[in-house]
Amino acid sequence: MTTTVPLAASEYEPPGVEDFWQPLIGDGAWAITRPSIVLLLSVGLISWLLLAGTKRRALVPGRGQMITEGVYGLTRNHLGREIIGSKEFLRFVPLLFTLFTFILVNNLFGVIPPIQYPTMGRVAFPIVLALVVWLVFHFVGMKKHGFFGYWKSLVPAGLPKLMVPIIFILELITDLFTRPVTLALRLFGNMFAGHILLILFIAGGWEMLTAGGFLSVVGGLTWVMALVMTLFEILVEFLQAYVFTLLTALYIAGAVADEH
Repeated sequence: MTTTVPLAASEYEPPGVEDFWQPLIGDGAWAITRPSIVLLLSVGLISWLLLAGTKRRALVPGRGQMITEGVYGLTRNHLGREIIGSKEFLRFVPLLFTLFTFILVNNLFGVIPPIQYPTMGRVAFPIVLALVVWLVFHFVGMKKHGFFGYWKSLVPAGLPKLMVPIIFILELITDLFTRPVTLALRLFGNMFAGHILLILFIAGGWEMLTAGGFLSVVGGLTWVMALVMTLFEILVEFLQAYVFTLLTALYIAGAVADEH
């Protein structure tokens, strides 16, 4: 007869689905969760940083003004003017600037104690941002070219008549489905995966450090790797905010282009 030995109470338990659902007030679909609070915190933080950075504007900028102007210049000149074009870009700068700063701050929350949670690692938030972008570039495209002119331009001129319906359907799927889905999932996937990797290295390293013996050495090396991964994650968080805003500018540029 075999004897079943109960697991020790201190045995490591990997994080489960319930660890990622953190309702603070209420439960179910209308619960106020930790990511919701972090999102609101980011809005307040961004507002404070922008007001503080522009409160005492000077010809020779201070640190706050220099950072604010640098971020604004990046979105205005590199993501706006160079991609959308000098004729159309200016009216879209507020949207691009808002998207970039909002996504960047919420991404960076993933490595800032004690928050350490990238809001964009919850798929609902990237989906909402992607839907906003989707509505904007279709609206401005139809406003400039007309409803029928906008959708008619999905098919390049000069195609054989038999190819027109096929190309139109493929382009329609791309514009209506592929673009917003990939825009949201790219941001979500990178932030979620990076957060999981950091949890794995930090939590796993702690378990090995406290186990004693040779595992303590391995745990120390694991924490060194966690530090390296954290620095790499900061780069990824910046790049994902940049890529999301860049693609937004590209979609708008295509919608308002004269040759659309």
